[in-house]
Amino acid sequence: MFSRRHPYLFFSLVSLALFSVLILGSMAMVVWVSKGGERADGESIGVVEIVGAIADSRDALKQLRRFREDDTIKAIVVRIDSPGGAVGPSQEIYREIRKTIGIKKVVASMGAVAASGGYYVACAADGIVANPGTITGSIGVIMGYTNFRELLDKIGLVPVVIKSGAYKDTGSPTREMREDERELLQAVTSGIHEQFITAIAEGRHMDREKVVTAADGRIFTGETAKAQGLVDRLGNFEDALAWAGELGGVKGPVIPVYAPDEKLSLLRYLFSSKMVPAWLSKLVSPEIYAEYRYRP
Repeated sequence: MFSRRHPYLFFSLVSLALFSVLILGSMAMVVWVSKGGERADGESIGVVEIVGAIADSRDALKQLRRFREDDTIKAIVVRIDSPGGAVGPSQEIYREIRKTIGIKKVVASMGAVAASGGYYVACAADGIVANPGTITGSIGVIMGYTNFRELLDKIGLVPVVIKSGAYKDTGSPTREMREDERELLQAVTSGIHEQFITAIAEGRHMDREKVVTAADGRIFTGETAKAQGLVDRLGNFEDALAWAGELGGVKGPVIPVYAPDEKLSLLRYLFSSKMVPAWLSKLVSPEIYAEYRYRP
């Protein structure tokens, strides 16, 4: 038998199998256990967390709407620890926060990073709290794609494209970009950038020209952002909770309440954007993309 001929190898394989089962079981427990914070009697502050790259807005929208409609929630803190992400989802969360501030006060709390789309989301709130060393700013748009033309030439693959218009395959990874296509994409990028500037000017009640001077893609510390008028206060998450409590008229201790995590199947979790690095997804996906994202 294999176990008798190779006892050490057999033992190693069994140990590896048991370890793998343990790891997968632990991950499954993490995925299926809801966080939904303890609900105490009285008035509470809802907490919406935006962590990692912004690729999908559905959870954030659902949580904002839930807290907005809950009479026991007196204000909301949006905790952001994100370098930004896709344009559409960032704009959707911004809009939902803007709808919410007409009903309840919303305070944005910045963690380690709240840049680009992360800042886009924050500027929709009634106020922003950042740590002195929070990385924020990066107000701009990045668009790009991976070109495989030279690789295809080396391995002898010849792509064939049939299209209905001159710009239908703009951003094709199999050929060089034409100058008129580059101008088209630059115009799109500039238009999305203008939308970012407008959102900040409206959300922060800032002079548009002042926003333009800060909207060249540079990053700021929380301390510098406050001096620029991009942040209201310096402090941590607890300070943001306390401020939200004041704005919401909470009497006594502030009770944070988290929305329960959505239960995902293990396979869906493993293949979600939380598990796949953003750079890898862009590498294997040749389509062109535009993002409000800080890329160090």
